[in-house]
Amino acid sequence: MRKEIYITDYNCVTPLGFNVGTNWKALVEGKSGVALHKIIDNQDAFYASMIDSEKLDNEFKKFFAQNENDSFTRLEKILFLSLHPLVEKHTISEDTAFILSTTKGNISLLKNQSELPEGVYLSKLAQKTADFFGFKTKPIIVSNACVSGVMAISVAKNMIQAGKYKDAFVIAGDELSEFVISGFNSFQAIGSGPCKPYDKNRNGINIGEAAAAVYITSSHSDEGISQNEKFRFKVLGDSAINDANHISGPSRTGDGLYASIRNAMTEAKVSSEQIDFISAHGTATLYNDEMEAIAFNRMNLQNVPLNSMKGYYGHCLGASGLLESIISMESALHSTLLPSKNFEEMGVTQPLNIIRENQSADVKYILKTASGFGGCNAAVVLEKC
Repeated sequence: MRKEIYITDYNCVTPLGFNVGTNWKALVEGKSGVALHKIIDNQDAFYASMIDSEKLDNEFKKFFAQNENDSFTRLEKILFLSLHPLVEKHTISEDTAFILSTTKGNISLLKNQSELPEGVYLSKLAQKTADFFGFKTKPIIVSNACVSGVMAISVAKNMIQAGKYKDAFVIAGDELSEFVISGFNSFQAIGSGPCKPYDKNRNGINIGEAAAAVYITSSHSDEGISQNEKFRFKVLGDSAINDANHISGPSRTGDGLYASIRNAMTEAKVSSEQIDFISAHGTATLYNDEMEAIAFNRMNLQNVPLNSMKGYYGHCLGASGLLESIISMESALHSTLLPSKNFEEMGVTQPLNIIRENQSADVKYILKTASGFGGCNAAVVLEKC
């Protein structure tokens, strides 16, 4: 019998707050972190979701005493703040995995550099974080475009089930940078205003930044689940499929996403009728949203309440899947589904049940999906226990 895998704790740091509680309050009130920001000196301001640097520094100083020899990048501060509350509550052992999800890491260190800085390597970022918190195992890095956050949950689940580890801390983070903004702008994928997932007038994404962290353990790890835990979510099924359609464009038929959802739901032994809520990728680009609508319809999920969180947080790259999974679990705990912000008129050819306003709902089974460059797609099914 395979071990049952649980998410028993989580935290996040975003432009809407430095913990889950403040984020949830802001979301229920309909607030968004997306605003105009001047990111590249010689270009106009972009709509993006950015953490206030002064507030970030002040928050960091509350928890971490720095001396003159300490040197932390902006991304590291965001990651550390996200992970810190979990490490305070859960024991790190020789059998604890540390998993970092990111697409670009400390990419900002490349600015104005003639040589490649050591800190830009993802392995260095992972090891620095692991050493700071005292992890005893070699860090695991998941960097697979924008499905990284969802895949990191899958990696933790599968490695614990395989007996490699007893529990895992999974952390995901990416920051706004000139590199990322310039890259998406070269694709003409940046929206001219706040993004509008699935809407008829959508015209592109808003880039965001955030960090998210979850603690994952098995039912056989008694030390991993304390009697004081307020919640548990079982990771029932997962899958990641690469349809190798295009270097940046999604499959028009949604093959990879469809297969990922089908596999995850098959492992979870959950039918389309049982899924209570879908936290979709929903980037607000023309082709991504259309592809998702096709894939959901192929799985007979068109009537399930669905939202995208990109209107609140922007697209946070490697952090988005984990952050949005956390907000999904909060939705289940509060029995409240959040609207897909900025959605007004259906803009995809296949029917979807887009959430338009805060609504009460009994949520037991959650489907979280993600898609990314290179044709990668991922899905995970979570059950509220």
